[in-house]
Amino acid sequence: MDLASFLQILDSTIRLATPLLFACLAGLFSERAGVFDIGLEGKMLVAAFAAAAASYATGSVWVGVLAGIGASCLFAAIHGLASITFRGNQLISGVAVNFLASGLTVVLGTSWFKLGGQTPALVDGMRFADITFPFATTAGQGDAGLVGGIYSHVLSGHSILVYVALACVPLTWWVLYRTRFGLRLRAVGENPAAVDTAGVSVTGLRYAAVGITGVLCGLAGAYMSMGLSAGFLREMTAGRGYIALAALIFAKWRPWYALMACLLFGLLDAVAIRFQNIDLGVLVIPVQFTQALPYILTVIILAGFVGKAIPPRAGGEAYVKER
Repeated sequence: MDLASFLQILDSTIRLATPLLFACLAGLFSERAGVFDIGLEGKMLVAAFAAAAASYATGSVWVGVLAGIGASCLFAAIHGLASITFRGNQLISGVAVNFLASGLTVVLGTSWFKLGGQTPALVDGMRFADITFPFATTAGQGDAGLVGGIYSHVLSGHSILVYVALACVPLTWWVLYRTRFGLRLRAVGENPAAVDTAGVSVTGLRYAAVGITGVLCGLAGAYMSMGLSAGFLREMTAGRGYIALAALIFAKWRPWYALMACLLFGLLDAVAIRFQNIDLGVLVIPVQFTQALPYILTVIILAGFVGKAIPPRAGGEAYVKER
């Protein structure tokens, strides 16, 4: 593999890891508060559709971002209402959110745009433009050397949401481990009765965590349809919400580990895209296998390399206040 190919894979890794990172941090806030959220996939999907549709209708990428966040927060509120207020099963509620998003985006997309469930292509100001760092060279990817190539072609040249996702990692760490809100949020996921005894609303904290989850999933969906792609496609999340959950377990519910896990899964996806039909001489590995490789390796990593991952003790349990 030459230097140019290596840099292209690293560049693709960051792009593909961005929606995973947003969704992984979203699940981190939710599950740290004791609310398991399998519905990350659905919230990303509906956000991607709403963002692309609003951006196409208004011509503004930022209106699209707001629409994506709004749609994701609406679905987060549905999940919160079912699992927190009505104390329903959190896993079933999350699955219902995924099914609702999958069907609703197809029905609305077909009705509004008559394109089989997808939106028209987004152009110009309807999607995010890439940001070029100062002094970044426009030469070929292998011409600037390793350090120059990493600066000019790996770190530079991404949309603003990529850098927002990276900035969210230290921000998440600071919120969870250096603020009173984060301390209470983590305590709710471990022992909600103790938090309630201290006079802090368990319901309020869990809804706050679910709201943050909605915002981050909205950013993930908006990036997918207006940054990673140029419009919405049917089922375009393609299981990324579930991979984000796998990355969250792999990271053992820690922000910095979440970044490394998402970059790992992004790398696997980038390699699968880069190398399609692999010719080994006596055997040609078909493209279907390389496309499935990230999902296969996800299962292998979780089964063999995670070790004992202990979730928050009150996770998945509805809290009933004692009278």
